[in-house]
Amino acid sequence: MTAPTGLATGKDASVPAAADPTGTRLHVDGATIGYDRRVISEGLSVSIPDRSFTVIVGPNACGKSTLLRALSRLLRPSVGQVVLDGADIRSYRTREVARRIGLLPQASTAPDGITVADLVARGRYPHQGLLRQWTEADERAVAGAMDATAVTDLAGRLVDELSGGQRQRVWVATALAQHTDILLLDEPTTFLDITHQIELLELLTDLNHVGHTLVAVLHDLNHAARFGTHLIAIRDGAVVAEGPPDEVVTADLVEEVFSLRCRVVPDPVTGTPHVVPLGRDRSSTGSGAGAA
Repeated sequence: MTAPTGLATGKDASVPAAADPTGTRLHVDGATIGYDRRVISEGLSVSIPDRSFTVIVGPNACGKSTLLRALSRLLRPSVGQVVLDGADIRSYRTREVARRIGLLPQASTAPDGITVADLVARGRYPHQGLLRQWTEADERAVAGAMDATAVTDLAGRLVDELSGGQRQRVWVATALAQHTDILLLDEPTTFLDITHQIELLELLTDLNHVGHTLVAVLHDLNHAARFGTHLIAIRDGAVVAEGPPDEVVTADLVEEVFSLRCRVVPDPVTGTPHVVPLGRDRSSTGSGAGAA
């Protein structure tokens, strides 16, 4: 899964560079968010740095996906607001939000009998209208997204016939075809083998390098630290820490957020923080095992 040729070379690029944003484009301001009467986060304020590859980390059921749903306007805060380009995100029409923010949700269901090519083409929906039908630009966007995610050979296959990993790559292609400056991804590496996980994260890094703002929920702390430029650590619906990986990923924070004793050492390839779990039965003495 490699980035398409000409990633940032203008109108013919398969995945074009994002426009230069001004100011903070996306942030949460004093929001209380949850489901029905169950509050997940209260008084939550957090900003997504422009042009960052922000990764949200935290234990299961801590509010990571809830925050992502609020950022995408799928979940409305009962108090506070989500701000996009200086305005409450609820003030925009749905199609306008879809032109600015792409979303890969945690679980996606394709219509019965739809092919891979047709599903990826649905990513172009926000750009269609009464006066604008399918164009060569749409065709290039779909082809580029499928090439970037290595699903071109699956174009004529039915989505429901694919493996879990293949389907996940198709959904990523659909999100890429949408061509938004901001891309939200909830556990994008789910179902992918280790090779496709790394290839996808490298593709997202390429998108970030040409100006796109990415926000992803990841469970693998080492992937988060290696590929993310900005981390948000959440526990019990609250932000515990945020900032560059080398400031956020420490042994003390991992124990506080995940209840896991560990050592944090430099990644031998990138020098980014690398978490090495100690395990429950390791003591602070003997054969190189130390306290967190």
